[in-house]
Amino acid sequence: MTRKSRDRDAEREAIRAAATRLLNGTPFRSAVGKLTGTELVTECGLRRDIVYADHKDLVDEFRARAKAQNLTPEVVQNTAAENTALREALAKTKAALASERERNRGLVRAAAELSLELDQVYEELAAVQHITRLPGPRGAGSP
Repeated sequence: MTRKSRDRDAEREAIRAAATRLLNGTPFRSAVGKLTGTELVTECGLRRDIVYADHKDLVDEFRARAKAQNLTPEVVQNTAAENTALREALAKTKAALASERERNRGLVRAAAELSLELDQVYEELAAVQHITRLPGPRGAGSP
């Protein structure tokens, strides 16, 4: 069984490039873009055991640079702002839906009451039509 030889210099370069992208707020692989070791591993595309076992110094350097930067990357800020906006929109939509449902319940009650009243009018009209009408007044020219 032969083992594939690793290019440690290429791995180190991949980790440095990933760190730079994360610190600049322009991640390529990381969906979140947080400045953590886990995101660094995700961003560089290497296995966790390789990064932490063979390149721990680069992980420590990244963490120090992230701490010194003392700000949240723009990607994370944008995601948080979008999340807040979506939560507010959802709350407004839920309130509007609740209002429409209440209005709908009122309309259903009104329609039911009007339907009952219409049935009563039809019954009254049918009762009136069974009455025998007397002949009207006789005209002046009649004998």
